[in-house]
Amino acid sequence: MKVLILGAGAVGGYFGARLAEAGADVTFLVRERRRKQLRQNGLRVNSIHGDIHVREPQLVAAGEAASPFDVVLLSNKAYHLADSMAAIAPYVGENTMVLPLLNGIAHMEPLFERFGRERVLGGLCFIETTLNADGEVVQTSPIHELVFGEWDGGESERIDKLKQAFSGTKASFRASTQIQRDMWHKYLFITTLSGITTLMNASVGPIREAVYGLELTRQLSEESASVMRKIGAPIDADIVDKQMQTFLNQSYGMKASMLRDMEKGLPVEADQLQGYLIQKAEQFGVSVPLLKVVYNNLKVYELKRAADK
Repeated sequence: MKVLILGAGAVGGYFGARLAEAGADVTFLVRERRRKQLRQNGLRVNSIHGDIHVREPQLVAAGEAASPFDVVLLSNKAYHLADSMAAIAPYVGENTMVLPLLNGIAHMEPLFERFGRERVLGGLCFIETTLNADGEVVQTSPIHELVFGEWDGGESERIDKLKQAFSGTKASFRASTQIQRDMWHKYLFITTLSGITTLMNASVGPIREAVYGLELTRQLSEESASVMRKIGAPIDADIVDKQMQTFLNQSYGMKASMLRDMEKGLPVEADQLQGYLIQKAEQFGVSVPLLKVVYNNLKVYELKRAADK
């Protein structure tokens, strides 16, 4: 199975390298600057699960001719969705599976409209990675899971083939028969984690230890879950309790990728995560005061970032 991965950054680079390590036919669709870097140094991953050096990764630049791929994996930030869809369009054929790993849920409808509902799978990942100054992927926490499945649920022949293509790696590639539920659960967790760590400008450990840290984290999770329930999202009744336990189990230094992006002065997914839920909350009359504080903090960051430029 021919796999195309959009980008070779922290997420796509990691999972793509694990697939290449296992012998899969993987190509990375990258910008020219990243291509030069990868041609010179190869794709390097520094991981607690074992380092990888793909010395000569297969690369293609946007617009270069290539036949359609069997699966196209999107690992870009949600605010780059429009550009990402344009970049992968030449490589999507009649039978191509488009597998997005973007945070949130708002990207699904645009993908359906652009490529057809029948081509787009549901997907998500759990991983803590970043790129260092040398363009190497650094992966530091135990979890490195990618989940995929048919948007309408259940099993299918193509998902079975994808499971086989993704087998034998040192990362966890898991098929789900309830991918919508899994994606909404991930959305709730990442909205809470990114929201509280960026609001407090701290990793999980100090937030847990502070006098109101756990109380505010739960409030943020409950507000977000209340919006999701109002719009009919398929989330479990006890999901907030489960996710608070997950929050307690995180390592002391765990940070959401959004906070890491802020520390680097990079764009953030405020509109695609917290902003999307606030829009739905206002539409359905749900009170979300702490969620608005989180979102406002992110928008202030964006304004300051723009001013600094």
